[in-house]
Amino acid sequence: MTDSKPRPVQITDLARWKADGRRFAMLTAYDYTTASLLDQAGIPILLVGDSLGGTMLGHRLRDGGPDTLPVTLEDMLSHAAAVARGAHHALLIGDLPFLSYHLGLDEATRSAGRMLKESGMQAVKLEGGGPMLEVVAHLTARGIPVMGHLGLTPQRVHAMGGLRVQGRGEGAAAQLRQEVLGLAQAGAFSVVLEGLPAQLAAELTVASPIATIGIGAGANCDGQVLVIHDMLGLTVGPVPKFVRRFAELGEATIAAATSFRDAVESGEYPSAQFSYE
Repeated sequence: MTDSKPRPVQITDLARWKADGRRFAMLTAYDYTTASLLDQAGIPILLVGDSLGGTMLGHRLRDGGPDTLPVTLEDMLSHAAAVARGAHHALLIGDLPFLSYHLGLDEATRSAGRMLKESGMQAVKLEGGGPMLEVVAHLTARGIPVMGHLGLTPQRVHAMGGLRVQGRGEGAAAQLRQEVLGLAQAGAFSVVLEGLPAQLAAELTVASPIATIGIGAGANCDGQVLVIHDMLGLTVGPVPKFVRRFAELGEATIAAATSFRDAVESGEYPSAQFSYE
């Protein structure tokens, strides 16, 4: 970006980008340093995802996949506040974790309100349609911007029988069409479409009055998001088919740590160059 101090991204920008046909990127971030670097890179939207359960806290399902269910609201608030201290241009979205918005509208309001008030997020993200549409409408009516999340919703991993592609079959596709429109009518400003056949995600994007952000949903969504660890090659273990590694920092980290260990063990480090007189 040429402007040294670009205008901070707002939720209203996503509607304009969709109308203009401008594609945009979103990445997850969980800490101050990463958020600062991604902000400098011009990433317009940072999501403090409950995916931190797998990437930062090491929670795993029995099949080895990442598990978001143990993540608490306090976990999310701590990481979100760190991200907010590091990013000053990107739009900041905080995930509402499992059971922080499921037990009633009052609790959903408290959870979402804390995400904005205590951590500095500008909006929240929550999963699901159906009964969750009432939650979205309740929050947006109270001035809390909401990003939806449909398709493969990790908080429903057990109900789905695992982390599987969704929307296959006309019945499932028809339900997703209704839920996308339902989210828009409830006041959501955008929706993440995860783990969907590419053609279905393309159809939903055309039909949706709000911006769609794809992850494992093909190339025709308005925006695309990846988990930062997957994108940088830092993920421990296998990654989904849709992940493209734009760097191999995991291998680079192992190599650097190995070199450091060898230098210490041999007495090469610290040399006089790295010592005080």
